[in-house]
Amino acid sequence: MTPAERFPVIGTGQGLFESLKAYYERALFCTAFGSAVSILFSIAISQILLGIGLLLLILGRPALHFPPIKLPLALFFIATILADLLSGDPLAGIPQIKKFYVFAIIVLISSAFRSVTRFTILLISWAAIAVLSAGAGFAQVLARRQYAVHLKWVTDYDYYLDDRIRGFASHWMTFGAEQMIVLLMLLSFLLFACPKRWRILAWSCAAILWISLMLGLTRSIFLLGVPLGVLYLLSAFKPWTVALVPILALASYIVMPFQVRERVWSVVSPHGEMDSNSFRSVTRRTGWEMVKRHPWLGLGPEEIRPSFESYVPPGIPRPLPPGWYGHLHNIYLQYAAERGVPALCFLLWMVGKMVIDFARALRAGTVSPQHRYILHGAIAVVIAILAAGFFEYNLGDSEVLTMFLAVTTAAYATIRMDGETCS
Repeated sequence: MTPAERFPVIGTGQGLFESLKAYYERALFCTAFGSAVSILFSIAISQILLGIGLLLLILGRPALHFPPIKLPLALFFIATILADLLSGDPLAGIPQIKKFYVFAIIVLISSAFRSVTRFTILLISWAAIAVLSAGAGFAQVLARRQYAVHLKWVTDYDYYLDDRIRGFASHWMTFGAEQMIVLLMLLSFLLFACPKRWRILAWSCAAILWISLMLGLTRSIFLLGVPLGVLYLLSAFKPWTVALVPILALASYIVMPFQVRERVWSVVSPHGEMDSNSFRSVTRRTGWEMVKRHPWLGLGPEEIRPSFESYVPPGIPRPLPPGWYGHLHNIYLQYAAERGVPALCFLLWMVGKMVIDFARALRAGTVSPQHRYILHGAIAVVIAILAAGFFEYNLGDSEVLTMFLAVTTAAYATIRMDGETCS
C-alpha cells in the first residue's frame, strides 16, 4: 500500500492543502469562539484571542464577511476621531480610539463562524459560564449577609447597596449587563428552538440568571432592560403570553429579599442620597448643558470628567450628591456631549439598521425556524441595551460592547448563511 493510499489526507498536494485549510479554519474558529466566551470572565484573555484571530485573518486571507453596517459605523469612527483631534486634549481621548479594536469582533465572528449551529454552542457556553458567575454572586451575597449578621446590620439597606454582587465581572454594572444579554438570548432559545429534553435544564438556568439580576440591585437592568426584552420575546412568540408578565413580576416581588423590594420602591421613593436618583438628575442636567454648548463635536473623548464641574447648571446645590462623575451614566447624553450629536446619530443609525434588518429577515421568512431565535434574541438584546442605556453608559463598557456586537453579528451571519442555503 502506497503512502497516498494509507494517508489520503496528506498523500497528495491537494490533500495537504485541504488538511491545512481545515486546521486553519478550526484555529480561526477557536480564537473567535474563545474571545467571545472568555469575555464573561476575563477581558484580557478575550482581547488577546481577538488579536490572534485578527492575525490569522491577515495571514490566511479567507473570504471576509462584514454586516451591512459599514457606513454608519465608519461615520461614527470618523466623528469620534474628529472630536478627539479638535478637543483641548487629544492625547486624553486615545483610550476611546483604542476601543475601536473591540469592534474587530464583528469581522472575526462573521468570518470564523461557518455554521449557525456554532452560535448555539456559543450560547450554551455563555449560559454555563453565566450560571457559574451567578453562583459566585450568590456566594458574595451570603458572605456579605454573614458579615451583616455579625455587625447586626442585616436589615440595613445601604449595607447591601454599597457593595453589590459582581460574579466574575469587575463591576456590578458589567455583571448585570452580561447576565441580561445571556438571559435574553437563553429565553429566546427556550421560546423558539429549545428541544424538549433540554427545557427543564434551560429554564433552571434562566431562573438562576434572573435571581442573580435581582440580587444585583441594578434597577436599569432588572426593572427596565430585562422586562422590555422579555415583553418583545413573548409578543413575538405568542402575544397572549404577555399577560403572564405581571404575574411573574408579582411572584418575583413576593419572594425577593427585603433589599430588592426596597430597591424597587426607590424608583419613586429614594432613600435620600443612598439611591442614585438625585445623582442621575445632576448628570442628566449637566450633560444637557454640555450638549447645548458643544452640539457638533462635543467636548472630546474622555473630557467629561475633567470638565464636569464647569458645566453644572446654576441652582444645583453643593456639594454634589455622591456618585461617579467620570461619565454621564446615559449613552445618549454621553455620546452627544463627548463626541457631538452627529456621532450619536451615526451610532443610533447603526443600531436602528440592525433592528430593521433583523425584523425584515423574520418577516421575509428567509431564516429557518430553528434559527429564528438568534434574530429574536438579538432584537430583545438591542431593546434592553437601549432601554438600560438611559441610566447607564453600558456600551462604553468593553465587556458589554463585545457581547452586544457578538450577538448582533451572529444575527447578521445567520441571515447570510440561511440565505445562501435557500439560494
